[in-house]
Amino acid sequence: MVTLFDNILRGEIPSHFVSEGEQWFAFLDIFPRRSGHTLVIPRRSVRRLSELNSDERGALMEGVADVQQILGRHFSTSDFTVCIHDGPLAGQEVPHVHIHVIPRTEGDGGATLMAMWPPQSAGEPNHSELARLSSDLQGGSK
Repeated sequence: MVTLFDNILRGEIPSHFVSEGEQWFAFLDIFPRRSGHTLVIPRRSVRRLSELNSDERGALMEGVADVQQILGRHFSTSDFTVCIHDGPLAGQEVPHVHIHVIPRTEGDGGATLMAMWPPQSAGEPNHSELARLSSDLQGGSK
């Protein structure tokens, strides 16, 4: 099964790039729970974390750490909410492993993980804001 994330990896659907490694790719979530909400995905398409081999799981976590460094510099924080919805019964909406990395800062509301996932209202992603942040994260001005 070809997923939305497979299409992003192939460049068939645009994404707002944050970082990448040989076995992983990171881009901004188009419906962020807060500014900087990033998804880190393995390049190999599998639904569950347990389907990745140990090297792929390790590389994916290296990707999370890399993204945390990038977001941490930009948002001046070392605190993050990191979440994996592993399978459809766990709330996974795209059947491709993905890790949410959400920078947390003083005064951002400090919502618990579950409170950050209320039903999304239908609407269009703010691609201009996402493009600006993607550029900033790659070394543009803050």
